[in-house]
This record gives sequence, C-alpha cells and structure tokens, in this order.
Amino acid sequence: MEFSLVFPLFLALVMGLIEFSFVFNAFLSVGHATRDSAVVAAEAGNSAAADCVILRTIEDDIGAPADKARITQVLVYRADRNGAILNQQTYIRTGVFAQGANSTTCTLADGTVLTEPYKVTATGYPAASRCNIVAGCPIGAPTQTLDTIGVKISYQHQWVTPFAYLLNFVSQNGGVGQGTGPLLTQSNAMRMEPVL
Repeated sequence: MEFSLVFPLFLALVMGLIEFSFVFNAFLSVGHATRDSAVVAAEAGNSAAADCVILRTIEDDIGAPADKARITQVLVYRADRNGAILNQQTYIRTGVFAQGANSTTCTLADGTVLTEPYKVTATGYPAASRCNIVAGCPIGAPTQTLDTIGVKISYQHQWVTPFAYLLNFVSQNGGVGQGTGPLLTQSNAMRMEPVL
C-alpha cells in the first residue's frame, strides 16, 4: 500500500528530472548558438553574405538532443549601449533548403553558394547598412560609430515526456499549445570588428 502511494510521486519526479534535463540542454544550446553567431556577425561586418554565415553558424551549433527544427525566429539586430534592439533583420525557419522565397541564399567571396532554411520577414537592418569602420560610416548611415550587432534566437521546446500532462501544464483536449513546452529566447550582442 505504501508503494502504491509513493510510486506515482517518484515517477513524476523522475519524469520531471528528465524533462528538466531536455529543457536545460536546449537552453544551453541556444545560448551557445547566440554567442557563437554574434562573434561571426561581428567578424562578418557588412559583407553581402553576412546573414547566411550567421544562420549557418546557428544551424551548426544547435545539435541533439535539441532540435534545430524547433527554432521559430532569428533576429540579427543593432543594439544600443544597454543592449536594446534599435534595428533588426528578422528571419523565420522554414526548413526549406532549396533556393527560393522560403530560404536565404548568399554567395561567399570564394564563390561558394550558401542556402539556409530561413525566410526574411523584416528587413530593418540589412548587411549593407552595418557600420564596421573605425573612422565612422558615411553621412546618412544609421550611426557614425561601430555598430554593436546582436543575434536573438527563439526556440519552441516540445515536451519529451508526459510530465506536462501529469501536472496539467498543457491542454489535454487538443487546445492551442498541446505538446509544446516553454519558448526559450536567448540573445547576445558584440561590437563589430573594426575595419581600418
């Protein structure tokens, strides 16, 4: 009788620990991807292929057990001194690797063509408008100093165990959000590497 009282609680604790581990792994993966892609963004400067290289870095950094298909949005943005977003280039992940409207394609300096499964939805901070010149950018540019460029990733976690159903975190009647967990959002910003 004692076993039948304690076992469901023990089972819920084990599933909670497993679920926490998956969420924490996704959180760390997204954090690593934002740091790594912010470094790449700072080094890429205003080259035409900058955003493709940033998106490729994100795709490479999100690995199992996290799932890159769960990325919902990527922002490449210019930040002020406090890290607040001033201008942004917004991408949503489509999962389509073919060239077309549902992907982003760029040609690198060596002629390599990159196609990333992201579709641009807002173009408020295109690569050509980024300032990475120590002496300042031309008149009419958004700033006359080096930009602080950032990358923000939104990742929609999906529950792996039935733990959410046990605690009634997710609607069990087929409502909105069934099977989805927390939305994880991480961002990092760095000053662009200067060009003399």
